[in-house]
Amino acid sequence: MSAVNSLTSPILIAGPCAAESRQQVLSIANQLKDSGISYFRSGVWKPRSRPGTFEGIGVKALEWLQEVHQTYHIKPIVEVANTQHAEEIIKAKIPAVWIGARTTVNPFLVSEIAEALRGTSIKVMVKNPVNPDLELWIGAIERLMKVGIHVEAAIHRGFSQYGVHQYRNEPAWEIPLELMRRLPGLAVLCDPSHIGGSRSLLYDLSQKAADLGYNGLMIETHNNPSEALSDQAQQLTPQAFISLIQAIVWRKAEITDPVSRHSLEQLRTLIDGIDHRIILLIADRMELAKKIGFVKKEQDIQIYQPERWNAILQHVKQWSQENQLSEDLMTKLFEFIHQESIRKQSMVMYGKVIEPSES
Repeated sequence: MSAVNSLTSPILIAGPCAAESRQQVLSIANQLKDSGISYFRSGVWKPRSRPGTFEGIGVKALEWLQEVHQTYHIKPIVEVANTQHAEEIIKAKIPAVWIGARTTVNPFLVSEIAEALRGTSIKVMVKNPVNPDLELWIGAIERLMKVGIHVEAAIHRGFSQYGVHQYRNEPAWEIPLELMRRLPGLAVLCDPSHIGGSRSLLYDLSQKAADLGYNGLMIETHNNPSEALSDQAQQLTPQAFISLIQAIVWRKAEITDPVSRHSLEQLRTLIDGIDHRIILLIADRMELAKKIGFVKKEQDIQIYQPERWNAILQHVKQWSQENQLSEDLMTKLFEFIHQESIRKQSMVMYGKVIEPSES
């Protein structure tokens, strides 16, 4: 795969959570026809948590999406969750599909859909699995690519979490960013509708995605969100969608000004030096942790010392405040360091580390 050019026009996908009627679908498409969107999204089959709620119109709705394609020249994209869906998509000549979070989590289903789409020119996008599992996400993409399917993009829609939180689904930005690093030739889009779950959060989430180098957005739009049969709170009107897109700043991937680029490289060189020193300091700390392990082994005392660990945490919080650093960040960092120190001392305790005097 060639590298994605972040300076090309972003991939923009808009449309209702679900196709509810021909009039609704065509009305939304008519209002979006000059917005510059790449695809018109609409749910035809809706996987819902519990039965008895609106689960989509089904095959009939594909006719409405064909009409959108023919009338407004906007390519439709729909979700497929099984081989029957894939077969209906092929019959209807729908040009693009996405695999939803509930399907991505199941390698068997992904493989079956891949086989059903094998040999077609249908473009596929893959949403992250509901649980924060990068390998599962990459695995789904690879299963599709393995049979020659064109995977156009991965879609970040956030990860499920229990209880009430700011977001409907936790963004966990570090996961899609690692996906970008691992698969640099693949476009990554953000679905702020499903991350936020609320119209009020969509702009900030969309701008953050743009700032992080995402290649586009998928945003749910409805001609009358308050009357939508699903996901009322997170859908925008077409006019609000257009206003949001016009407000988003898509930044360059690289600095073109020579003076600024030189300044940036100097700063990065300084950071590299600091990072190296951090590694050396952590290595020194681990050597001290091992020596402490030998003392504990000799004196036959337990490895984990809660009082000592609480004292370290208090120091970390105090030093974080004094240096205007995030307490949460520093606490997490030292938790990792402490876990590794425990591991080193455990190796000493169980005789897997040779004493310095014996080496």
